Amino acid sequence: MHKKGWLTTIVLVILLAIGSFYGYQHQQNSSTSSSSSSATVTTSKVRSAAATTKDINTRLVDTEIKAQSSVTTALKQAAADSSYTLDNIYTKVNPYGVSPLSAVAIFKTTKAAKVSYTVVGKSKGTSITNSESTYSTSHNLTILGLYAGYNNTVKLTVTYKDGTKATKTIRLQTAKLPSSLASVKINVTKANKSKMALGTGNSKLTFMVRTTISGKNQSKNYSFGIDADGAIRWVTTKPTSHIFKQLTNGHLLIWTKSKASNSYFDELVEMDYTGKVYKTYKFNHKSWGKAAGSKKQNHNQVHHDVTELPNGDLIATVSDGSRTYVEDTMIVISHRTGKIIKVINMKNILPSKFYTHYNATSSSKYMGKRDWFHENSVYYDQTDNSLIISSRNQNLVMKIDYKTQKIKWILSGKKRSAWPKAYRKYLLKASGKISWPGGQHAAIVDPTTLGNQSALKLLIFNNNIAVGDTKTSLKASSGKYSEGVEYKINEKTKTIKQVGAYGKSLGKANFANIIGSNRYLSAANRLIDFGWLDGGKAANVIEYDTQTKQEVFNVKLSNLGSGGYVYRSERFSLYPTKHSYGVNE
Repeated sequence: MHKKGWLTTIVLVILLAIGSFYGYQHQQNSSTSSSSSSATVTTSKVRSAAATTKDINTRLVDTEIKAQSSVTTALKQAAADSSYTLDNIYTKVNPYGVSPLSAVAIFKTTKAAKVSYTVVGKSKGTSITNSESTYSTSHNLTILGLYAGYNNTVKLTVTYKDGTKATKTIRLQTAKLPSSLASVKINVTKANKSKMALGTGNSKLTFMVRTTISGKNQSKNYSFGIDADGAIRWVTTKPTSHIFKQLTNGHLLIWTKSKASNSYFDELVEMDYTGKVYKTYKFNHKSWGKAAGSKKQNHNQVHHDVTELPNGDLIATVSDGSRTYVEDTMIVISHRTGKIIKVINMKNILPSKFYTHYNATSSSKYMGKRDWFHENSVYYDQTDNSLIISSRNQNLVMKIDYKTQKIKWILSGKKRSAWPKAYRKYLLKASGKISWPGGQHAAIVDPTTLGNQSALKLLIFNNNIAVGDTKTSLKASSGKYSEGVEYKINEKTKTIKQVGAYGKSLGKANFANIIGSNRYLSAANRLIDFGWLDGGKAANVIEYDTQTKQEVFNVKLSNLGSGGYVYRSERFSLYPTKHSYGVNE
């Protein structure tokens, strides 16, 4: 070959090397640079934020809003029509076609008035009431909490400024539940309604967040809410997976499909309880590349959690789109543009040996990719601009600075010796005996303790399964029970004390090796979801009073259908005026 040919070849090699460098950011970690090689070693290269952003490609679309435009127009016309009065009320059940147990009622009064209205329950303590907050002559009522397949009774009371009142009763007929949901067996074994956190007007339901991936024989992904009797009083027929959150403005945020027939989820949708869509964030559903040796394309989707930041932006748990790793990255999405504005890759924060030498778990679900971290929750602490993160496959909950990504503390089920020396200063030391996290889920904070650095209360659902090399006590208890656990953390001294737990006494019958949640409801009450029982065929949701140490609500769900398990359980109000961040987060 001529000299010129050799030079051309050398230049091409250099250019390829440079391209590779910019496509990936190599992880430099002096604390783990001496890690020895083994058969389980994988690449230590970290995919760049730019590559991840391009791969996921979030953006705002208005497809659903346009599809609902005719309904929106019809409701506006009804609101403007003076012929709709208290004696001739306009009603529409399931106005947007995806919330069959909701309705709207529209009418005018000759004088300014406030309207309160009640969906009459089938038993004591199950009637759901709401009221207008201001006087008006135009009334556009959102009626929620209807029973399925039932001619519901709704009572209205109109109160004028002079104190006089008028009443009206209307009937609203609803359709039967979809067959895949009607077949679910819901058995309430305890319901102390006076002790349950049911909210003003009994407006809070217990929501079952369903999680399935795809397939015609799956459970159709219907998330639903039940009352204290176990009756389904709200459901959306939009497929939902993992994400079912209440935003600060009271709207819901769900992870759903652009087409119900799709085998993948690709949209975050902001909607209200009637199904009206306000915003849709569209995702690219295909990842950057196939895993080595895989014939299938891995879907790059939101996999476990999304949290709203105080400015309205969203932070979501995703995969970085590489050929090697999954579920170890977060993205921040602008609520104004729908674009990704920040990427946080946990491989840039934790020791490289944790992911390059990982072999504690394996799953065909990821098509050969390595699920070394498995982040299942992210919680934003606005008092110090930080994130609290739960990693199932590292048995850890950690707090990092949102801006700098520097570690603040680590609650770890690993042996201390498993951590490089540079990280040990962040490890929380136990004050007394505690349950160390093992495959845990859904780390949140008691909102009344936010900002209290000497007594921050952390809640987790501790699956209590030892993943990989763990502390001796965790290994000994692994698989025997699961529990909702509450800790008090002194962030100044890096110490932790266990202050509450429930589930151990239930034994192996309530051991859930995956999923689950432990939610703050009030100063006393917690809602614990043992969501994966009997191999995912059953679930048990319990409301527990931490002061009396007694259950106040216990519901068991079975015959859930393939993949229809209860990923998390929430207690949300159907009529939130403003969602208080941290409660049921």
